[in-house]
Formats: sequence, C-alpha cells, structure tokens
Amino acid sequence: MAGPERRSRRDFLRTAVALSAGAVLLPPGMGSAKGPVDSAALRAQRLAWAGVRLLLGQDTLFLDPLVDPTVWGAALKDPLVSVDASSGSRFVLVTHRHPDHFDRVAVRQALGDTGTLVCPPDMAAAAAASGFRVRSAPLYEPLLLNDFTATAVPAADGYGDPQVSWVVSGGGRRIIHCGDTLWHGAWWHIGRQFGPFDAAFLPINGARFGWRKPVSDVHSVLTPEQAVAAAVVLGARLLVPIHYGVAASEDYREVPDAEALLLGTARSRKVNVELARPGEWLTWQART
Repeated sequence: MAGPERRSRRDFLRTAVALSAGAVLLPPGMGSAKGPVDSAALRAQRLAWAGVRLLLGQDTLFLDPLVDPTVWGAALKDPLVSVDASSGSRFVLVTHRHPDHFDRVAVRQALGDTGTLVCPPDMAAAAAASGFRVRSAPLYEPLLLNDFTATAVPAADGYGDPQVSWVVSGGGRRIIHCGDTLWHGAWWHIGRQFGPFDAAFLPINGARFGWRKPVSDVHSVLTPEQAVAAAVVLGARLLVPIHYGVAASEDYREVPDAEALLLGTARSRKVNVELARPGEWLTWQART
C-alpha cells in the first residue's frame, strides 16, 4: 500500500475509534459566540434567560430560546442572542407554554421553513395552530432527532401548569435542561434512569410571583440551594445556572445575589459550576 493511502486509512480508523467512544470536546474559549471547531462533538451555548443552543455536526437543537424583547422588556439584563442556524436540521424543544419559554418569535427564527418543534402533548395542538411542524413528546419516550436523542422527564411548574424537563444526548455527552421548574420528587428517579449528566442547566432565581391572588409568597422556581441539591441528586458533573437576572418588581422578585449564593452552596457541597454568560459556549470545565 502506498504511503498516502496508508496514512489515509490510519486516519480513518483513528476517527472511527474516537467517534465510537464519544469524541472529546475541546474548550472553545470564553465569552465568544464563534461556531464550533469539532463537528463530531456536542457543543452547548447559553442563550438569553433559560435558552440553550446545542450543536452536533450540522444540526442545531434549541431549548427554550428567547429573542422577543417584549417578553421581559427592560427588566431582563441578559443580551438577546441570535438563534439563526445557517445549515443542517433544526429542532426546538420547549419545556412549557409560558411566553418566556415558548417564545413564538424565537421558535420561528430558529426553525426556519423546515425545522421541527418538539413539545409536551398538552401544548402540541396550540403549537401546530401557530403554524409549526410539531412532534409531541410524552414523558419518558425517547425521540430520535437525527443524532440527538431527546426525552421529556417530569418537572413542576410554579403555577401548576404542565411542564417538562429535557434530557438530551449526542456526541458522547448527556445534558438535562430544566426550564423554570421548582423542587419536586422525581429528581431521584431521573438521576437513576438517565444520570450521570455532563451538564445540568438549572434555574436558580427562586422567583416569588405576585400575579396570582392571593399571593403565596413562596419560591416558585428552584432557589440556588435547591439547584445545587438537584445537581447532587441528578449526578451532574457540572451545574450551569440559567433563568436569573430580572430586575425586581412588585410582582416578580428573585432571590438576592442568586449567583453568589449558588457558588457558595456549590463549594460547600463540592458541586462544579460553570457560569456561562449569554452567547458563551461551554468549556465543560468548572470555572469557579
């Protein structure tokens, strides 16, 4: 066999072995929204509020993307991150129907003309009526989305509305995205069935709502301490906080200094945290 042919075959075999074992993700740098450099690995970018973008090869999967500035107005401090995808298949997974998680403007931009919205059965009809191509996802039924596998798992909504969390795997990694859930009893079951996770995207702002009367004055979203506890139970190698950073108002109050409280609690319980700002790609390594 000629030299160049031998090298080509050797490179092919090395690549095949790497893919079968799950490719290693290289740190892409901090604070940058640059595209991925390794198409065989799962890449994760934090978007505004609770949004996350996952890239695998040419395909893009979004979770709870938000781009509509009217949803939070000036109260949201996060910069809104573009959700355009230039090539490949596109998928959007939505945890529940509230407008800061099911932003129809963001979904349309993310899906383009050919993408698919994946959502819980309770919102499938309304999503289809909005003109989206929809796949319904009953709890615990895995869906193959090209090289992604997505499974809806239980969550608990602060208003009692239906909500799910999403387990997504691909490229040798597995993540869980938890919308704006509060604490519930299914964490152990999810952790045993799907864990450990390479990253858990967990809300941390412990919001107290004043919109519904009479006011309960209890936390209706995970607090920082509860997010750390969830990461422990889930077996998460990395906790990535989401869903925080809204200016306080009479009807919406976050836990003060949620980020600092999260970091302090995480240190005491030996949980790794990566603070990914909107637009940043995960390094999959603790930065705290």
